Amino acid sequence: MAATTWEWDETLYAGSASHYSVGRMPYPPGLAEAVGEALGLDGTGRLLDVGCGPGSVTLLLAPLFEAAVGVDADQGMIDEARRRADEVGVANVEWRHLRAEALPAGLGTFRVATFAQSFHWMDRLLVARRVRDMLAPGGAWVHVSANTHQGVTGDDPLPYLRPPWRQIDDLVASYLGPVRRAGQGWLPAGTPGGQEEIMRQAGFTGPTRIEIDGGTVAERSVDEIVSAVFSLSSSAPHLFADRLAAFEADLRRLLSETARDGRFAERRREVGVAIWRL
Repeated sequence: MAATTWEWDETLYAGSASHYSVGRMPYPPGLAEAVGEALGLDGTGRLLDVGCGPGSVTLLLAPLFEAAVGVDADQGMIDEARRRADEVGVANVEWRHLRAEALPAGLGTFRVATFAQSFHWMDRLLVARRVRDMLAPGGAWVHVSANTHQGVTGDDPLPYLRPPWRQIDDLVASYLGPVRRAGQGWLPAGTPGGQEEIMRQAGFTGPTRIEIDGGTVAERSVDEIVSAVFSLSSSAPHLFADRLAAFEADLRRLLSETARDGRFAERRREVGVAIWRL
């Protein structure tokens, strides 16, 4: 496959699911409050979370609905979502191993559909049109834009040093090459933009935008940064093949040499919410 092409394949996040809970900083609790207030959520209706991953947004928002469905193309993510739901006692979610392009898949009608750090991996116009048809009258599409594996860059004082992300990127490139990897292909130009035009083509209006301050400082361990790296499609465990152990050893060495008392600190990024309506 040429390094200038990419198409989805099931290995995109192979081996990453178990690293999400450890390596991704949680969404701020204010996200549920802001979405609930903006949409007047009252514990009724159903939520569809598309590209749900390990349920990070699903589990945060599910208590605002009567029921929820989390859909993801990676079986490992669905398994991890089920585990986390059991762990936190959220019982009103059905988990489905399913590509977004296969919707509606007999799932029925929903009050709200959410996409968090997922829409860019899909056939976006096809998915937008299919999900639109699954929304009840007055329904809404909620797009959550965030970067939860890494905090804000800067030089403001923190309790510990920031993780050495530039050196981490260089280490990944030394193993996987300079072009961004994704599944069995490459993404030299990154993931696509132009989402607003696609949403309008699909018949949505808006968006209404909300910004949730990430603001707080998170202290992070070496293990958490290692998992943050493995939670990314561009450095998913499977990409390293038989060099995985060597890469992890080099990564831990880099982090241990940089950390004070085995700790880092980062300021969480703000989370952006775009609400689209029928």
